[in-house]
Amino acid sequence: MQAVALGAALALALVQPAGAAAAVPASAAAKPGVTLSRSEAGTGGSVTVTGSGWRPGTLLMMLICGQSVPSRGVIGGTNSCANSDGRAVTTDAKGGFSRKLPVAEPPRPCPCVVHVATVTGEKAEADAVFMVAGHAVEPLPKQEGGGRIAVLTDTRLDGSSGLLTWFGSPPSRTLVLTVGNVGTAPVKNPVFQVGTAHGVFAPQWEEQEWRGTIAPGRKAQIRIPVELSAGAHGDYTISLRHDGKVIAEQPWGVGRPWGVTLFWILLCVVVPAALFRVGMAVVDRARPRRSTGRPGRHRGLRPAELTLRLPWAHPGPRPPEDPAASGVPALPWFIPGNDPGTGANRQLSAPHENGPTTQTRKGHT
Repeated sequence: MQAVALGAALALALVQPAGAAAAVPASAAAKPGVTLSRSEAGTGGSVTVTGSGWRPGTLLMMLICGQSVPSRGVIGGTNSCANSDGRAVTTDAKGGFSRKLPVAEPPRPCPCVVHVATVTGEKAEADAVFMVAGHAVEPLPKQEGGGRIAVLTDTRLDGSSGLLTWFGSPPSRTLVLTVGNVGTAPVKNPVFQVGTAHGVFAPQWEEQEWRGTIAPGRKAQIRIPVELSAGAHGDYTISLRHDGKVIAEQPWGVGRPWGVTLFWILLCVVVPAALFRVGMAVVDRARPRRSTGRPGRHRGLRPAELTLRLPWAHPGPRPPEDPAASGVPALPWFIPGNDPGTGANRQLSAPHENGPTTQTRKGHT
């Protein structure tokens, strides 16, 4: 038993160093890199790009770029690359990939490289020298040594959204930061690259030149305008890059243009209501007119006709009034309910001169 245990211990001691040694190359190969199947090809051909050392399951973009060397990177940014002929590739579980890339002439002259960079997540890139046959070759722009820009203060976005932005106008801000020249040579008219990223997507870079000179040991305030597309909303990240390095990042939360939503809601309510009213007006004008025999409706009557129907509205004898209501005593033969022509109250005329009552009165006199 002791011999068996000793043998197992010796085997474990021999296996552990071998495993540790095998892990070293894997960590050393973590730096991303690319190799090409050929170093030169003409337009219309293709080159196989093989990569290793990348993060597993990472989306990469492959481009042929001009005015670039691996030591200085892509000088003009993606504006120096044949973006329309690029290819995307995803790394495997071991961080490698292999795919063909069509050869196309970049917008800038050679020296050229095949540029591979990550699209999402942590930034990583690698270049491989490549020559596009028949493409122009020019020397690289002179690099001014000694000047180096560093950010001295936190960046901020100045500006606010107006009424037009609430209705879908492009949001705009001004990226403000203070930089200093920590090198030994002046920096004249530095070219910055402003990147706009929406959510987890890779930033879209655009070059912005700042006019001025920063002497060694001096500082300057940089103001760079930033504008999004019309109707943009959500979480954005504004990045500033110089000499291939990101020197500043600033988040930007853009509100939703509710004015556009309100406009469409009103449009869906007002337009049908207006069409309904127009339709009802057309129907009302198109249907035939018919007179109604219901009392109390004098539709279409003229004032003269209305006067004839209302007898008290024109000159003439007024209707009789109640004597009792007026307070004036009435004659006996006109008292209501006392008809002089019937019963004991019948009296045809005034007393005659030869009547009994008259004679009696004469006899007394």
